[in-house]
Amino acid sequence: MRRLIALALLCLVLCPFGCSSDPSSNSSTNNAQLVRVRIFESVESAAVLADRPVVRIGATPIAVAFQPGPAIRVAYGANGCIVGNQLLPAGDLILQPTRLGGVIVNGQAYRGQMRFVSTGGGRFDVVNDVDIDDYLKGVVAKEMLANWADEAYKAQAIVARTYALFEARTTPPGRSWDLFPDQRSQVYGGIAGETPKAIRAVEATSGIVVAYGNPGEEKIFKAYFSSCCGGIGQNPTDGLNEPFHPAMVEQNVGQLCAASPRFNWGPIVVSKQELTRRIKLFGKTRDRAEQNLTGVARIDRAAVNRYGRPVRFTIADINGTRYSLTGEELRWAVNTDAPKDATLFSSFIEPADQGATIRFTGHGFGHGVGMCQWCAETRAQQGMRHEDIVLLSYPGSRLVRAY
Repeated sequence: MRRLIALALLCLVLCPFGCSSDPSSNSSTNNAQLVRVRIFESVESAAVLADRPVVRIGATPIAVAFQPGPAIRVAYGANGCIVGNQLLPAGDLILQPTRLGGVIVNGQAYRGQMRFVSTGGGRFDVVNDVDIDDYLKGVVAKEMLANWADEAYKAQAIVARTYALFEARTTPPGRSWDLFPDQRSQVYGGIAGETPKAIRAVEATSGIVVAYGNPGEEKIFKAYFSSCCGGIGQNPTDGLNEPFHPAMVEQNVGQLCAASPRFNWGPIVVSKQELTRRIKLFGKTRDRAEQNLTGVARIDRAAVNRYGRPVRFTIADINGTRYSLTGEELRWAVNTDAPKDATLFSSFIEPADQGATIRFTGHGFGHGVGMCQWCAETRAQQGMRHEDIVLLSYPGSRLVRAY
């Protein structure tokens, strides 16, 4: 593969983020290649169907009568984990399947082991500890359309791998998981979400990530991506209130992603009374100043990036107070408690005052930071290789081998 740096050099750079000095190492014994996905959050019970798994409480093997047959209820009491009618010692219950799909939780099967972590009060998280590439097999097809090109799938595999490894290696100390299974991280469907095309893309790019830095000092970064940039992307500071990164600068790609059904969208018309309710609720749930909003008078663009995409808006209150929000904050506020047919697809919007209502028209789908998936597909259809798709999406970056 082109543009790959020598493995020995890469490990010096990327080992803090989990690279393996032995490219043939077995991922099942190499925790550096594992990610931890919180599949179910703070539940009171789970239905587990397991075919003779290896069972542990923490590191201690334990005998539990999991057999093929009806699902068994797992819960946590004051004195430990309860499996069916059996009370186990306190600690994390770990189920390691002995065959693919051998452990099913709430009707869903995943590669890797399942870990049940008490969060107190009789509730627990279900965490999937899984090899990074096995995880990606359940991600790539959920993030891409089924008929998209193989090269777009491979580009997505590299980007998703980079994002997941970065999150896993920067998880706050003491937290028992790294990733959400949905849009808060990446959409993860487990075994049911896999397709042959996705598996091929993951295996063809195994170990490859995108990194940035001076030669010999390249490091992976939080490689964001979204569905459609609408022609102009934005950087992570403007879009997500996160530190600026030179590989994720705003780009003007013109009509490159125009094939997306949400390249242009709208109008979405919302009454000012309803907008006031939503924005106040947004402010209340996040303990922000917008909870004190009296009534929306108007919404205006306050700043745009160098290519003209709006990055900040001002909400004028009927009593004269003005509230400043980033584009994504405004989108979240307007979409708070909104019906599905009245939501903004992106923050690349033009609000127009219509008296008692505000009319929104917009471009794109998602936050517009990092790789645009519709741009990736168009480039693949034009004959571009996945390596170049990734490098164009993150200017100044390089492809490196993390394991």
